[in-house]
Amino acid sequence: MWIKVGAGLSAVIAVLFFSACTCTMRRRTNLRTEEIANIREEQSLDLAGRATVGDDYSDKDIKGEVTSQDLPLIRLDVINEATKQFSDENKLGQGGFGPVYRGTLEDGKEVAVKRLSRTSGQGQREFLNEVLLIARLQHRNLVRLLRCCLEKNEKLLIYEYMPNKSLDVFLFGSRNGVLLDWQRRLSIINGIARGLLYLHEDSRLRIIHRDLKASNILLDYEMNPKISDFGMARIFDGNQSEANTNRIVGTYGYMAPEYAMAGLFSVKSDVFSFGVLLLEIISGKKNVGFHLSEEGESLLTFAWKLWSDGQGLELMDSMLEKSSAATEVLRCIHIGLLCVQEDPADRPTMSSVLHMLASDTIALPIPKQPAFSIGRFVAMEGQSSNQKVCSGNELTISVLSPR
Repeated sequence: MWIKVGAGLSAVIAVLFFSACTCTMRRRTNLRTEEIANIREEQSLDLAGRATVGDDYSDKDIKGEVTSQDLPLIRLDVINEATKQFSDENKLGQGGFGPVYRGTLEDGKEVAVKRLSRTSGQGQREFLNEVLLIARLQHRNLVRLLRCCLEKNEKLLIYEYMPNKSLDVFLFGSRNGVLLDWQRRLSIINGIARGLLYLHEDSRLRIIHRDLKASNILLDYEMNPKISDFGMARIFDGNQSEANTNRIVGTYGYMAPEYAMAGLFSVKSDVFSFGVLLLEIISGKKNVGFHLSEEGESLLTFAWKLWSDGQGLELMDSMLEKSSAATEVLRCIHIGLLCVQEDPADRPTMSSVLHMLASDTIALPIPKQPAFSIGRFVAMEGQSSNQKVCSGNELTISVLSPR
């Protein structure tokens, strides 16, 4: 009798022990799988982040990343034919990345081809960053990366072609501004805001562009804006809200003060750049090189003074007098001034900006005076600033040495 009971208890204990071991092994396996997935995701995010802060990457690194993104490849001979062997007549411009060419594929489709300069280490990082980021982004207000070519030491990115070039050509050209009436400019403002909102909040990655400006806004056949050039962009993961870098990249006049002076960037630094761009669209004037006084007053401080004195409409481009509505122009100036406030905490998010643009009944807070001089500082002895100015469909970069 006791022998049978003992045998039964032993069997039950054995079953329970086996079950416990099985559960433990499954939990460990699941945890290990989850850990591997997290590590891979962190490595992907880290690689994308490091691509903008000065690390070098071999051809093997780049080819591996392009393959991992499942980006369609295109043969070099097809691109050679499309660009007429990269002829000067098809060259759209020159950037820190390298030259950009117009091409026509066999089916008649027009494309823009970015060709990595073989002597540009900076372009190598930008190339990898664009592959990692923009290949995974889809939005009507972001330029689309179509294909990639990696043959015979050539590294080429193939984009949709933007026939109307970039926004700065229309805003700051001697006669082109007349082609942008108020409704068209308002549409462009809203399109840029929607593209930024997608990058900051609606895409599966939280992305800080870091080089938003008029020359990086391309215009399609219908003058719809598309944000381009993601070589300087950075990914934020999880609940990360800001980061710091020793490598300041961007463009004079568009950089938020906390970024230009201390290397601190966040979604609010993009909002600042958007505010500068908004005031440029309204005024038809560049913030860079804008001087109306011996003190070197910027477009931002000039706009704030006019608005504070109740003379905001004096900022408006004279070409808009017949097509604009005064209340809409003044509201947009107000929103632009909110975006360029010195303290990042005072600036709205892009979702708030879109709400303010969409409704004339939302009460707007009073903006504080913007920083006196934006994006300008003197490098310390032994340091230098390097500004590369490009045009059209190219990337424009100013690499600054922080003090």
